[in-house]
Amino acid sequence: MPRPATSRRGPGTGEPGYIPGRGRLIVPDPDPYRDPDPYRDPDHGFGYDRPPRPTRRRRRRRLRDRRWARITLALVIAFGLWISWSVGHALTVPGGGTVPERLAEWARGHYLGPVVTFGEWVSYQPPKVGGKPSFALTGPSAGSVKASKQAASKKARTYGPPPALTPIVAHPLPGEGTWRVLGTVAGNPAIFGTYLRASSIYSSYVAGVVSMNQKLVRFELHPGAVDPGPGPWQSATYIPPAARLGLLATFNGGFKISSSGGGFYLNGRTFGTLTNGAASAVYYRDGHMAIGVWGSTVTMTPDVVGVRQNLHPIVENGAIPASVDYNVEGTWGATLGGGYYVWRSGIGITPDGRIIFVYGPSLNVREVATLLQRAGCVTAMELDINPDWMSYMYYLPKSNPADPTPVNLLPNQLQAPTRYYSPASRDFTAVYAR
Repeated sequence: MPRPATSRRGPGTGEPGYIPGRGRLIVPDPDPYRDPDPYRDPDHGFGYDRPPRPTRRRRRRRLRDRRWARITLALVIAFGLWISWSVGHALTVPGGGTVPERLAEWARGHYLGPVVTFGEWVSYQPPKVGGKPSFALTGPSAGSVKASKQAASKKARTYGPPPALTPIVAHPLPGEGTWRVLGTVAGNPAIFGTYLRASSIYSSYVAGVVSMNQKLVRFELHPGAVDPGPGPWQSATYIPPAARLGLLATFNGGFKISSSGGGFYLNGRTFGTLTNGAASAVYYRDGHMAIGVWGSTVTMTPDVVGVRQNLHPIVENGAIPASVDYNVEGTWGATLGGGYYVWRSGIGITPDGRIIFVYGPSLNVREVATLLQRAGCVTAMELDINPDWMSYMYYLPKSNPADPTPVNLLPNQLQAPTRYYSPASRDFTAVYAR
């Protein structure tokens, strides 16, 4: 005989409000405005407990246990390690240079040029209108401007100063355009230098102008530790102590070779491609230089030991081509923030064979060409740009000719005078006494 429902054992039996066969009674909600219970019985106005359902315990896999997450994490770690190694190598490779300079070079070499350009644009300061230079233009001389009596009796024009430079501004300062001696050979002035302001508007900025007599000096091309980089160049990336006797001057080379529109050649090896029509500085076995257009006025011969190409001529047959004013950033180099007025340098040759070098801050391409033209160049080319790469040093023998003291021509250039006494990242030229 079955037991009464009220005496059956089971969940909820004996509890107040329990109805056999229906479960525990749920008292109606006294708040009529509360959302209705999803299990409420619409006929009776009250609801009942939902019968328990069997549950399947689902274990949720942690993110790190998923295969795609592990692969992604491994790739991120590998990429981070490569970036760290690459940047670290760029910061520690021999070649000198500031940290920002090295980071910028690394970024441009890894397809981040637009990022670098944007950063330079943000930091770019346009030239200041008016004002006076921050230093005197009457720098010291390393010797007499006049040739020795022996040289004067033979070839005075060979050893004497170059033709005087007429200042560009209306009211020149003392010493402006006046040649002074930067280096001598056997008592004869071989390298002359002076200062000129290239603009009467931006009158506080000064350019350095140098004239080098090839009858008294010889030129050597040196590779850079980074550009063109290691190779069988048979030449050091700096001036070692054993090679400093007779050293008179050093100056910077051109753009990164990959951006120069040409190539680099030294002692039988080539980096890049020597390109017809490119402006070229050519170094010969006897130590003299020529500046010309490759494939036209200069070509490869057995006497050529070095070639440095960079863009196109900015002075041809004594005239400045109109192209110096066109597409300045695209044609004449990526400048700081795309500004026309930045540190620039250039080199040229006069009819009597003198080599002219100019450099300075807040210059546009036409102004560089004008300075070279005013110094007598019939052919000239732009070299490197932006402050990290500009330098001209002359060397004073003082008490130890085998270890001369370097001096910056422009006191406001960024690079230290001893720049080329340790490995340099880019190519450069050394000038020695014959």
